Amino acid sequence: MCNENPRGFTLPELIMAIVVIAVGLAGVLTAFQTVVKGSADPLIHKQMLAVAEEMMEELSLESWVSQSGHAGGVSGCPDRADFDSLDYYDGYECTGIRPIDGNAVIPLLANYKIKVTVAKPASDWNGVPADDVRRLAVQVTNGRESLQLVTWRANWAK
Repeated sequence: MCNENPRGFTLPELIMAIVVIAVGLAGVLTAFQTVVKGSADPLIHKQMLAVAEEMMEELSLESWVSQSGHAGGVSGCPDRADFDSLDYYDGYECTGIRPIDGNAVIPLLANYKIKVTVAKPASDWNGVPADDVRRLAVQVTNGRESLQLVTWRANWAK
């Protein structure tokens, strides 16, 4: 008895279907790998932004004039609790984010680097004398990623 309506696949059709599905799956997995590989970038960016904002907050709360007569500028990664004016922060650079007391590097932020620049403008700034204005820049880096926040602060108490 001969079946006039055969059902199923032949061996060449089955092999061709497997090849087509494999190529399509490989393309989808490659795209998925690219997306997953970059998925930590938003987390790193948010951490860098949080660190930079915290340092800007610290700078905005610092007094304008040094109580000890220190002219400003530091090198290395000193304890910031002893800073008594805004100019102390100029040149502050540290690898491994530390709390203000400088005791221990926060483990999850050990690879982050922070750099602070406090600069006086060369001339008066929008009618405010140059001695009463500072440009504050905080740069945070982690590997190839970098983020910089910049603001201006005036000696409003004068």
